[in-house]
Amino acid sequence: MNKTFDRYAGIVFLALGALCISESLKISKGAYGSGVGPNTLPMALGIVLILLSIRLIYETFRYAKSEKAPANLDYKRFAIIFAAALLYAFFIEDLGYVITTFLFLFVGFQTMERGRVWSSLIIAAVFSFGVYYLYVDVLEGTLPGFPSWLS
Repeated sequence: MNKTFDRYAGIVFLALGALCISESLKISKGAYGSGVGPNTLPMALGIVLILLSIRLIYETFRYAKSEKAPANLDYKRFAIIFAAALLYAFFIEDLGYVITTFLFLFVGFQTMERGRVWSSLIIAAVFSFGVYYLYVDVLEGTLPGFPSWLS
């Protein structure tokens, strides 16, 4: 843990969460017959991001002072996950939520812990299908569905 990096990351994520909430207020609040609108998920994610970043900033004040050598930063993993996030945002409308989320999570899990392919596949599939089912079928919200060439 790097105190300075964590503190600045917390500030950046706090600003990003505020931006998510601000931009979600510009989206229409709901469709006919649905209590959950397209603005609900970005607003909820913005609130969660703000709460977690406040926690991270708070934790940086509680770090014990130590004179350890700085840890090596893992730029390769960061670059892979960052590129996967960019591709996720770029392809979510074309490929749909389930496929892009599944691929993003699988790449992320394999990047963080190589091996354990089956557990990564199962967790990514359960999460992407589960969130899609919960948000679209139970809460009657809207997410990009499956691509037209697949159905």
